[in-house]
Order: sequence, then C-alpha cells, then structure tokens
Amino acid sequence: MGLSFFLRGVLLVTGSLKRFKPGVDKRMHLLLSAILWTAVGIFLLMRGGRWLLGAGQVWIILPGLLLGTGKSLLILDKTARKGIQRILQFGDNTCLGAVYSLRTWLLVLAMMGTGILLRQSSLPRTLLGFIYVAIGWALFLSSRLAWGEWLKNHE
Repeated sequence: MGLSFFLRGVLLVTGSLKRFKPGVDKRMHLLLSAILWTAVGIFLLMRGGRWLLGAGQVWIILPGLLLGTGKSLLILDKTARKGIQRILQFGDNTCLGAVYSLRTWLLVLAMMGTGILLRQSSLPRTLLGFIYVAIGWALFLSSRLAWGEWLKNHE
C-alpha cells in the first residue's frame, strides 16, 4: 500500500510538472543550438586571444585558428550534424533542454570542468590561449551548420 501510494504521488507530481515544461518547436531548438555554439566559441576565442595579447604572443592566434579549423572540419562538424538530425526528428512542443541529449549535456559539464582545471593549473597562459583559440574557433566555425539549418527551416 505504501509503495503504490508513493508511485501514484510521483506520477501526479510529474504529470503536473509537464505543464511547466518549456516546450518549443524545432526552429527554436536549431536557433538555440546555433546560439550556444556561437556564444561559447566567441567567449573562448576572446579569452584565449586576450591571454595571447597580454603575453605579447599574438602570432600564436594563427596556428590556433588553423588547428581549430581542422578540429571543426574533421570532428565537430560531424557532431553538429548529428545534433541537427536529432533536432529535426523532434515533434512540436519538445522541451527546450532537449536541444542536446543527456550524454551531450554531461560532456558539456565535463568540458566546463576541464576548463576550470586548466585555468587553475600552472600551464602558461600562452598555451591556454592557444587551446582556447583553437577550441573557440572550432565551435564558432561549426556553428555555421546549425545556423544554416535554422535559416533553411525559418523560411
């Protein structure tokens, strides 16, 4: 009796919470994905560029951009395409947080944690700047795929 009462309560609460779910259409998911990739990319580019500028090592930006281009074209574009295809399969009123899968959200948290650890490490800011520029540019460049799909679906 106690377990069934508990389970009915859980079902009642979860059913009630669904009306607060921020459900949106595919276009909004595509827009959110594009904005997130772009914003994080710009943030990392600016932080890395600022470290390199402050260290008088502006020339390191070019190799960072080249490495980032390779990462974008060889790795992140594939990830972006998979995410876009996932979004295109959504029905209307899918939760806004579903823009990424649970696995991807966990990966985002892991990357944020890695960034915090790197900033607190004894690694030189020039190396960190190079890494941030490369990753930032890769994210920014691959965001073009989500922007393109959003524009295609926005018309």
